[in-house]
Amino acid sequence: LDLAREPQAATAQWSRKAAVDGVWLADLTVYLDNRPMGGRPGFHVVTPLLLDDGVAVLVQRGWLPRDATDRTRIAPYRTDAGRVQVAGRVAPSTSRLYDLGAAASGTIRQNLELADFAREARRTLLPLVIVQDDTGATSTDGLSRQWPQPASDVHKHYGYAFQWFGLSALATALYVWFQLIRPRRRAAH
Repeated sequence: LDLAREPQAATAQWSRKAAVDGVWLADLTVYLDNRPMGGRPGFHVVTPLLLDDGVAVLVQRGWLPRDATDRTRIAPYRTDAGRVQVAGRVAPSTSRLYDLGAAASGTIRQNLELADFAREARRTLLPLVIVQDDTGATSTDGLSRQWPQPASDVHKHYGYAFQWFGLSALATALYVWFQLIRPRRRAAH
């Protein structure tokens, strides 16, 4: 998959699988706070990956647990030096939570805006994010990648459709009874 360079083209690639090669820009790693996984609080690790053409793509690499005694302590994990291959699915942005304050800066943040981070990092970023899966990942990097799957179950929508068609049929039957049949029965008596 050739990753989109423009925001309009990126929308067509959302949820598609992608694989890219590049070098981690580990000094620009950001930790998204308050991201639970398996009922435990933690961080999403987000690191830019520098591609061959000098453009970078943000990669949501995985999850780390939060230290119970010091919420700013980051659990150890490994970032490979040199060229790596990353596989995952394309997302419009990193995971987002409701944020009450102004845009944050620093290593630990609540949310990460692509455009703001590109200016801060002084890098050109692609208008999308890769949510890394375990394909091609080093299993010893210490990051968990048990991401929730996007909902694709249409059976719930069949239930909604049945409900609305049922209500429509009921409204039609009541209209026919009270506007057509009942007045004619009264007139006949």
